Amino acid sequence: MSTENTSVAAVSLPRRADDNSKATKPPVWPITDSVTTEPPPLSSQCDRVSRADGVCCKELKQEERTLIDPDVVRDVIIGLSDGLTVPFALTAGLSSLGTSRLVVLGGVAELIAGAISMGIGGFLASQAERDHFRFLRKQTSARVTLSCSGEMEREVEEILGPLGVDEKACRIVAESLRKAGTENANHTEAHKLRWSNDVGLTAFLLKFGEGMEEVPTKRLYISAFTIGMGYLLGGLIPLLPYFFIDQAHVALIYSCIVTGVVLLIFGAIKAQVTGASAGMGGIIRGAVTTLLVGGIAAASAFGIVRALEGGAD
Repeated sequence: MSTENTSVAAVSLPRRADDNSKATKPPVWPITDSVTTEPPPLSSQCDRVSRADGVCCKELKQEERTLIDPDVVRDVIIGLSDGLTVPFALTAGLSSLGTSRLVVLGGVAELIAGAISMGIGGFLASQAERDHFRFLRKQTSARVTLSCSGEMEREVEEILGPLGVDEKACRIVAESLRKAGTENANHTEAHKLRWSNDVGLTAFLLKFGEGMEEVPTKRLYISAFTIGMGYLLGGLIPLLPYFFIDQAHVALIYSCIVTGVVLLIFGAIKAQVTGASAGMGGIIRGAVTTLLVGGIAAASAFGIVRALEGGAD
C-alpha cells in the first residue's frame, strides 16, 4: 500500500496592523498588503503600510471623552438654576421680617411645592415631545407608502445634497432605504426586529430631515426626577444659613455668599461635563458666566420682591 505525500500550498494570513494592540480593540488589517482576494470589512480597513509615518488612520483620532447625556444635563441645569433663583428671592424677601424661623418655614414649603411642580412639568414636556414624534412618524410612514420612488429620491437628495452627496448616490441610498423598509414591513409582528422603527425611509426622513428621535418612555420619569431633585437641591442651598442663624438679615448675607460660591462651582462643572471647556480658561469662563447669569436673575427677583414690599407699606 503506497502513501502519497500531498503538498498543500501554504496560505499566509493577513498581517495585523499592530501586533502590540490591546486585545480589547478590534483587529485592523492592511488593505494594500493582503494575499487574500476577499475585501476586508469597512470596520477593519487600514492603509498603514502606504503611510510614511506608519500610523493607522484609526490611531489619529483624539482621545474621546465620555460625556453625560445632554438631556440629563439640560434637566439638571433647569432644575438647579430655578432652585438657586426662586427660593433665594423668596427667602431674601421674607428675611425683612426679622426671624429666620418664618423664612425656613416659608422656604421649605416653597421648595416642596416647586420641586413637585417642576417634576410634573418635566414629565409632561417629555410626554408631549414623545406623542408629537409618534404622530409625525405615523404621518411620514403613510406618506412614504403612498409616494412614488421619484418623490422619495427627491426628499433624500434634499437632505444629502447640501452635504455634498451627488444625485446618483442619493438615488442608491433612497432605493436601499426603501428596500430595507419594505423587507421589514413584510415581517410579521413576532419576527420584526426590536429596532424596526429605526430602519427604512421613514426613520431616515425623521432623524435627518426633521432632526427628531423617539423619546423613550423611561425618559419621562428620568426627566421628572432630575428636574424635581435639581430644584430641591438647588433651593436648599440659599436656605441653609437660615437653619443655623437666628437673625434673618445676617443669614441673608451668608446666603448670598453661599449661593455665589455654588453658582461658580456649578458653572465650572457644567463646562466640564458638557465638553464646552477648553482647558482651565474654558472652565473659568463657564463658572463666571453662570455666576453672572444666576446673580442677575437672583438680584432681579430680590429687587422685585423688595419693591412689592415697599409698595405694600
